[in-house]
Formats: sequence, C-alpha cells, structure tokens
Amino acid sequence: MIDERGLFRFECRKYKRVVIKLSGEALAGAQGYGIDPAVVESIAREIKETKATGLEIAIVVGGGNIWRGLAGSAKGMDRASADYMGMLATVMNSLALQDALENLGVDTRVQTAIEMRQVAEPYIRRRAIRHLEKGRVVIFAAGTGNPYFSTDTTAALRAAEIEADAILMAKKNADGVYDSDPRYNPDAKKFKELEYIEVLKRGLGVMDSTATTLCMDNKIPIIVFSIDEPGNILKAALGQEIGTIVGGTKNGH
Repeated sequence: MIDERGLFRFECRKYKRVVIKLSGEALAGAQGYGIDPAVVESIAREIKETKATGLEIAIVVGGGNIWRGLAGSAKGMDRASADYMGMLATVMNSLALQDALENLGVDTRVQTAIEMRQVAEPYIRRRAIRHLEKGRVVIFAAGTGNPYFSTDTTAALRAAEIEADAILMAKKNADGVYDSDPRYNPDAKKFKELEYIEVLKRGLGVMDSTATTLCMDNKIPIIVFSIDEPGNILKAALGQEIGTIVGGTKNGH
C-alpha cells in the first residue's frame, strides 16, 4: 500500500470513483444522537487518507442521528413532512463533514437536492462530475429531494448518475452482511459475497429494495463494511477483502 519512500502505490487502487454511504448514526459516536465533532474529524481523516490514493470520492450521509422520517410518520406526522425534516437533517450532517474535511485541507463541495443556495450548491450532475474530476470531495445532501425515498436510494441513484465504480457502505455496529442478526444469533453466518437477487429474495439488510434494485440494474457493486474500525474506508477503496461485497465488481474488474 505504501512504498519505501512513504508514498502510496496508486496502482493498488481498485476503483477510480466511488460513493461512500455513511449513516447519520456514524457521526453521533457513543452518545448515539446528534453530532460528535471528534468522531466527524476521525471520519474526515480517513476520507482524506483514502483520497490521497487519487480516488474520486462522493459521499452520501444519512440523518438518523438527528431525525428519522419513518419514526415521525409512525407517530402520526404527515409522512412527506417527516421525510423533508429528515432531508434537512442530512444537510446538517453534510455541512459538519464538509467543515471537518476542509479543516484538514480537503477541498469539498456540498450539493443539495433541495435548493438552499446560502449554504450549499444545488445538485447538478455535470457540475458534480466536474468537481470530482478536479479532485474535490462532493457530499450529496437532502436525499433525492423527494419524500418516500431513503438515503440508501440516494446513494444508489447518485452512484448511477456520476458513473461511480462502487458504493462503499460504511455501517455502524456491523462488519458485513449476515444471514441473521449476529447480536442475537451467535451462529449467524457472514457472507463474503452475495448477488443482488439473493439480497432481495432473502430481505437481507444491505440497502432497501429500491436502492438494491437500482444497483442491480446499473451493475454497481456494494461493499458493506464496518465504520467502527479505523482504516476500513481505505481498505474497502483499495479492494481488500473486507466485509461483504454485493454484486461482484463493475465491468468485471
């Protein structure tokens, strides 16, 4: 990974462009809610290290550490209103991550699906691709801009739009995909590889069905791994055996 001069061997990089999907809970740390600046800084350092390989990085971050639309809807709130609140939560997380990255010297842009020009650019596909080509990290906020769609679906949609080679699905409290919940079943089996159709048929908790189908239709592999262990983002980006890979590799690479 690093040569005798302390420089990255770029030929080890497996992908050219990826979407990193972070859960909102990953930014909360041990407190379980809100934003922990120390945790955000730690994730930002990992992203900077990964970007140093020459990889083009886009990020989609959830909002579950601040608000969950489904939870609000379950308690009687209008579903569309609850989902829009969730989208705004993702903007808060995205701005926090942008601040941490730029404090580390990483040029970053936040693009939102809901227009709010005072804090971020509107999402424009061609502009996002241009930012990536110029070496900037692009954070996609506010979901798809529509209620009833998760940030998993956002990650799959944006990955297809920007022609990403893979989605790096960084999970909290999970190091891959299992046939049952390992927290309750000590005999749960971890999968090394899965096909999209198997994920859909078995209802495995990788992404929601809409997101999984989008990835299947566009042949975008999903690498599911733990965010809790430092260095895992880089390992996943370099194609090391880590977590679970869904759908193999794009274009047979």
